[in-house]
Amino acid sequence: MSKPMRDARSQPAAARRFRPVRLGPRDFVLDRKADGTIYIRSPHQLGPYPKKLTERLEFWANKAPERVYLAQRDGHGGWRKVTYAEALKAVRAIGESLLKRNLSAERPVAILSGNDIEHALLGLGAMVAGVPYVPISPAYSLISQDFGKLRHIFNLLTPGLVYAADGAAFGKAIEAVVPPDVEVVVGRNQFPNRPMTLFQELTATAPTAAIDAAHAKVGPDTIAKFLFTSGSTGLPKGVINTQRMWCSNQAMIVSQLAFFEDEPPVVLEWAPWHHTAGGNHNFGFVLHNGGTFYIDEGKPLPGAIETTVKNLREIPTTWYFTVPKGFEALLPYFRSDRELCKTFFSRLKVLWFAGAALSQSVYDEMQELAYATTGEGILFLTGLGSTETAPMALARMWHSKDSTNMGLPVPGVELKLVPFGGKLDARLRGPNITPGYWRQPELTAKAFDEEGFYRLGDALKFEDPADPGAGLLFDGRTAEDFKLATGTWVSVGPLRARFLAHFEPYVRDVVIAGGDRDEVAALIFPNVDACRRLAPGLPADAAPEVLVGDARVMQEFRFLLNAFAKTATGSSNRVTRAILLAELPSLDAGEMTDKGSINQRAVLTRRKTLVEELYANSPSPKVIAIGKGN
Repeated sequence: MSKPMRDARSQPAAARRFRPVRLGPRDFVLDRKADGTIYIRSPHQLGPYPKKLTERLEFWANKAPERVYLAQRDGHGGWRKVTYAEALKAVRAIGESLLKRNLSAERPVAILSGNDIEHALLGLGAMVAGVPYVPISPAYSLISQDFGKLRHIFNLLTPGLVYAADGAAFGKAIEAVVPPDVEVVVGRNQFPNRPMTLFQELTATAPTAAIDAAHAKVGPDTIAKFLFTSGSTGLPKGVINTQRMWCSNQAMIVSQLAFFEDEPPVVLEWAPWHHTAGGNHNFGFVLHNGGTFYIDEGKPLPGAIETTVKNLREIPTTWYFTVPKGFEALLPYFRSDRELCKTFFSRLKVLWFAGAALSQSVYDEMQELAYATTGEGILFLTGLGSTETAPMALARMWHSKDSTNMGLPVPGVELKLVPFGGKLDARLRGPNITPGYWRQPELTAKAFDEEGFYRLGDALKFEDPADPGAGLLFDGRTAEDFKLATGTWVSVGPLRARFLAHFEPYVRDVVIAGGDRDEVAALIFPNVDACRRLAPGLPADAAPEVLVGDARVMQEFRFLLNAFAKTATGSSNRVTRAILLAELPSLDAGEMTDKGSINQRAVLTRRKTLVEELYANSPSPKVIAIGKGN
């Protein structure tokens, strides 16, 4: 029997208070069925939302024409700024240009470049014209050597126009993949081997009544964009993103991050727009709420995080997002620079993370820095969704001791939890859910269950089974889980997280093996720089294969593997053997996604010889096994 529940508990007691911020409600409705299936939803109605996101550009260009909408560093180190009025003018011109080219869903606009002002204006111009656009990971053009994934995407999409910020940088990919009859637009550096249009020609077009008529036809079912999944379980799939998906999700976001209505958000963002977090969630809520978007060309990587730090010294944000590794990379700078902390925390209302679990040590230190700087804590919040959900579906609007707590369904979203292999398989339904995959009806059919719920592919569990209001914890990817020969299920996600934490800092990533085997084993991608410290005297330029074979490195990993085995509670989380991999995961072979995450299935398939070596009756010297040498 369904019944509304209100979580009456106050925020967990803390010695020091959090900065006040207006957030969404926490109550829910839960319905348990006899077969163990659980349905959860918010009792609150989803608020109104526009028919198309570009209505919000028109709204803010009228209400706050001089407010800065987009900003990006120019070649001289200053900020190039575009106001809402300037953006609308450029977008209408671009839309008119695209109309003249007879583009459509069958011939969309493909964007090869990363985040920049031209990318944003071109995407909005395409939406005004009713033409879908497709942000494509630059890694498929700039890192890949065979352009296999880029070619797959182009074959699926058949784009009618391609944009690249720099014709020279993307020239090799363009020559390899873009048909000669497809127009290429570049921001700079026209490639000499083929005709190219400069981006400024698009913005120089005079708008006519045609663009207003085209925009009037754009409605909730119009395809706004195609977003390609990162391919963590196969080739990238083209996820259809309609205006209804994107716009309803903006209402969902505001229902949770209610302070956006009180104060237009100011963000400094690096998250790539070819991913749903950066391109839908973050880019969308800034436009929807009339905020200002500073494009951060930094990255949470050595040699690139310094750009982010420089920007954060200048731009006080009201909401800050990065992946957990990004917060880790920022911590040394926060520790040593009080002025940076003062600027960073001065206007900040919420810290947001996604993509992986946030370690307790990082959470604690960020809070200590906030307290030391302002006398207040800053809430660390997060949620759960996917490319197919636009993306927000669950959100945690309260402090939790467990960073894998994803919260509860937001208004407008129904969550269905289905017992599966000892876990609860998560499925979602709502106006923010994709209608399917472009030109792949068989994949679309598999993505939905008999009630029309989208199969998320994630498992969830209650933080407190006796108190559903405590929220739901991420419990791994169901597609990665497998059974041992004994029939015992192995939950790869939680085991992998424990393994990485135990072997820190010596492991960059790990793939768990053991499907239909007697025991669990691991293929380890080592952190080469950290491992070099285990072998003093080894030449600094020693090849990775020499390093991973060094007796001192092997001894340390054997010690750690034995210690890890002692923490096991059974065969499902007891790793008995491991092998160190000298060769990095390959993007072209599908072992690594453009986000840098591991495709478990692809690694096990491509390196099946090493898997056999792991399980050989007489393992080779490369195999590290528990019980040996200890």
